Amino acid sequence: MGKILIIADQKGSAIATSRGLQLAAKLGHSAEVYAFVYEPLARLGLTSPQRNALKKRLLAAREKDVQGRIDKFSRNGQKVRLKVVWTKDVAQWVSKHCAKAEYEMVVKTGQRSENITHTSTDWQLLRECPAPVFIVARKKWRRTQPVMAALDLSSRVASKKKLNAQILSHASALAEAMGEELEIISAVEVPTLLHDLDLLDTGSYVAQAKKDMAPHIKALAREFNIAEKAFVVKRGPVEKVIASQAAKKRAQMVVMGTVGRKGVKARLIGNTAERVLEHLKTDVITLKP
Repeated sequence: MGKILIIADQKGSAIATSRGLQLAAKLGHSAEVYAFVYEPLARLGLTSPQRNALKKRLLAAREKDVQGRIDKFSRNGQKVRLKVVWTKDVAQWVSKHCAKAEYEMVVKTGQRSENITHTSTDWQLLRECPAPVFIVARKKWRRTQPVMAALDLSSRVASKKKLNAQILSHASALAEAMGEELEIISAVEVPTLLHDLDLLDTGSYVAQAKKDMAPHIKALAREFNIAEKAFVVKRGPVEKVIASQAAKKRAQMVVMGTVGRKGVKARLIGNTAERVLEHLKTDVITLKP
């Protein structure tokens, strides 16, 4: 039995806790809920004993609040552990913790906003956390159903081909556990500059790309016992193709890969997974190579 790490929402919300506990129950995993709290107590001019006493009060209050949510959403007999942590940097703490302990995934409610000077906890986890990251949507499409796997079928890089197999394996297991259908999507992205300069026969380019993908599709279909017709390939920017297909099918979650860039390059360019998150209105699970 594996385990899932759930990052408890702040006061007044229980989206990640309820969704994470539900998913853990369906997959047969135990759940570890981590609640975080931090206040700059040094600024209050208190003595050391006073600061320690206040810190204990804040930790106890947080524990009581989150335990109430766990009691409300956990199933009878479900194995759930709660730990309250005092830290300012949630993403860094979670990433380091996951490097020492193995988790099937980290579950967190999405906070989807970023600018050039600030990187949210979501983006930090996507780039740095070694475990799969499950970003839960605050608002989802109604009557959601299938689990969708987003693959990069155009790449011939060994690590990316291996990641495709990981994504498909993960998505297949989730679809089976949840009793839902599996949808598979991949994009053919036409080079914008060549297209704009009329230096490319777009139709021929897309047709050749699909032809080149065929052997990879055949191999994956055979390996995972999936009909080849389940693999849908569409032309367009990756993030728009995935978001469009997910909306069309009302996918309840999208499983995809991410290769985390860091520093200024990541902020200026962004990762595919992050761009997809900006367009999607559903849950997303990201895996690293």
